[in-house]
Amino acid sequence: MSHNFSQQPRISPHAEHQALPIKTRRKSHPVRNGIIILLVLFLFFTPMRTTVLAIGIDRVPEGSNAGRSDTMILATLPPFLPQLSLFSIPRDLWVNIPGVGENRINTAHYFAELYEPGTGLKAAAGVVEANFGIDVPYVLRVKFDGIVEIVDAMGGVTIHVKEATPMFEAGVQHMDGTTALAFVRDRSSSDDFSRQKHGQIFIESVVKYMLNPARWVRIPAVITTTLQAVDSNIPFYAWPRIFYGLAFSAVFGFETNTLDRNWVTPWVTDEGAQVLIPNWELINPAVQEIFK
Repeated sequence: MSHNFSQQPRISPHAEHQALPIKTRRKSHPVRNGIIILLVLFLFFTPMRTTVLAIGIDRVPEGSNAGRSDTMILATLPPFLPQLSLFSIPRDLWVNIPGVGENRINTAHYFAELYEPGTGLKAAAGVVEANFGIDVPYVLRVKFDGIVEIVDAMGGVTIHVKEATPMFEAGVQHMDGTTALAFVRDRSSSDDFSRQKHGQIFIESVVKYMLNPARWVRIPAVITTTLQAVDSNIPFYAWPRIFYGLAFSAVFGFETNTLDRNWVTPWVTDEGAQVLIPNWELINPAVQEIFK
């Protein structure tokens, strides 16, 4: 069998070239690109200080947030720089609570939620601003049960216990959510000052643990659990810098601060409550140095 190839239609090279689609080159938009770069730089290196009050509240009745803020940690990022400073506030500090009077600082959130539900975050920030003289625009609240759920969603957390207590041996320990919460709330060693350090160690350990790529598969579950367990008034545009500050500080080190024991005086109220009377002449200069 023979084929007559001479009868096949021939396409000229010129026609074939014309049939190809014409590719257009996208134009560069320097103004738009510049705006995007400036926006990214502003989100991560904003010239303003970013301060968040993180509070942990005890177990409360279902459907209520009327709990005492037994953990109070101020986290602040200075202008431009990404290193996070943590400053723990003793829950037994005896202060003036706006609209209430003198009481423990951890009751401001409780009274606000008890008498006007939904105002606890504002009250917690307000009592810190009124007594320490610093601006606290953002508050993050998590119930202690939520801490258990978040840590369990992470698959636990590895914590370096620096000093042994009656409840915990010194050394590196992997803890589930219940054990991690017990570590954060542990006062068996001496007093609330040791507990404050445990809270700071816990935050640093959680961030370091989740920076390990081997844990990233758990990120969706952790995000879902965190969204259910945490309340805050932090706007969406502030989160990128906060996350960046947490990651940077977990790698290069957090700056951690607590009140010196000599800056407060133990006192027993007429009702028998053991509280701490602040010496503001010693406290305020140290606080202003951190948040200036």
